[in-house]
Amino acid sequence: MPFIAPERNEPGNRQGFSANAAIQQHLGQKFTEFKTMMKGWSDFLEESGGQVVDGRAEHFSHAEAELRAALNDGAVCSDLSYRGLIAAQGPDADLFLQGQLTCDVQRATLDHSILGAFCSPKGRALACLRLFRREDAVYLELPQELVEPTLARLRKYVLRAKVTLEDASHRLVRFGVAGPHAEAVLTNQFGAIPEAINSVIHTTGEWSDITVIRLPGITPRFELHGPLPVMQGLWAALDSTVTFTGAEPWRLLDILAGIPTIYPETVEAFVPQMINLDALDGINFRKGCYTGQEVVARMHYLGKLKRRMYVARMDGENPPRPGDALFSPQADASQSAGRIVDAAKHPDGGYAVLAVALIECAEQGVLHLGDAQGATLKLEPLPYPFDPAD
Repeated sequence: MPFIAPERNEPGNRQGFSANAAIQQHLGQKFTEFKTMMKGWSDFLEESGGQVVDGRAEHFSHAEAELRAALNDGAVCSDLSYRGLIAAQGPDADLFLQGQLTCDVQRATLDHSILGAFCSPKGRALACLRLFRREDAVYLELPQELVEPTLARLRKYVLRAKVTLEDASHRLVRFGVAGPHAEAVLTNQFGAIPEAINSVIHTTGEWSDITVIRLPGITPRFELHGPLPVMQGLWAALDSTVTFTGAEPWRLLDILAGIPTIYPETVEAFVPQMINLDALDGINFRKGCYTGQEVVARMHYLGKLKRRMYVARMDGENPPRPGDALFSPQADASQSAGRIVDAAKHPDGGYAVLAVALIECAEQGVLHLGDAQGATLKLEPLPYPFDPAD
């Protein structure tokens, strides 16, 4: 919901009563819009065969096949309702965000999307964000569960800045299209697609007003944001050319692409370099100050990073969860060997995970989930370079 500084409501201040009433009416209207849009989309997904839980498609009756389709020839279309949006608008929006996020906000243009993090004063990531622009707003994409906590923290820094911060999850429907045929599928619908990683187009014509972002990954991937009616129409038009899925296959593709997500379980668990945001162009070390900048910069210029994020596979009956601890016999007993960042089932068995771990233990030792008897993590190559010596 938008943040508006309330007037003082002193006895006899009819203007204060009127202003508070207007604020409550505005917030109520936005909440109604959110419920209406989400119900319209979730009802549509159910009508399309989705198994919907809490407004999000878990799967479309064939969970295992959908997971396998994400890595096979063809294309998948994944509901991304589990992702939320914050919109920043106003004359000071860019300046305000520049003082809060690790990335250079000015590089988020109508044609280009970027990753970044919002940190605590101690330099720990509170949220990992994808930034993109539509019209006069900068959108921050993150897990739905973190929208309100992140808004609450950001609003503490607004002060006199002319910026409006709002839960904008109700404004746009979100889904992703990925796979070897994804480029052809979307080109057939739009006539053109973003060519470079992180580039953006805004569609016109039959499917107008859709923001299309090309994401990094082991296979072509695109994230789409648009108004409810046009997104319903596009989803239906894709029916014969894609496999519809819930969130799990998309999380798997994010993991294999080495793209981190901060969940409630991992808030303040990592500094941005630990989750490879420097390798993903999500930290600008030349911009001015931002919340947590001193710690992040000191790690870059003066410190030696001891932990990095890795892609790994693991077996085991117990599914790994974000925040789960790692064990290594090579680690000092006084410190943890690492933590799980994200995890998803892999169609070939077991799980694919992103894990932040002590570099020495990961590259010269062995990592287990939980304790010495836990499942062993088998490291796989990251799809982008980083120098462990940094």
